[in-house]
Amino acid sequence: MAASSDKSNVRSANVRTALILLSIALVFFFGIIFAKFVGDASTGMTVIGFAILLFLVVTIGRSVRRKK
Repeated sequence: MAASSDKSNVRSANVRTALILLSIALVFFFGIIFAKFVGDASTGMTVIGFAILLFLVVTIGRSVRRKK
């Protein structure tokens, strides 16, 4: 019974990781499209920078919360 629990924990961790990586890829993709649409490179870079910062805060926050 413990083996199936371990498998489900690993699977859920893999799914979470995949979703995080997918969301990062989507933000980069749409950030580049937004930058081309606006025509200003600094706006696109700002959007991508804020997205990276947000992902870091969420990831670090989840890690800190999990350790408590």
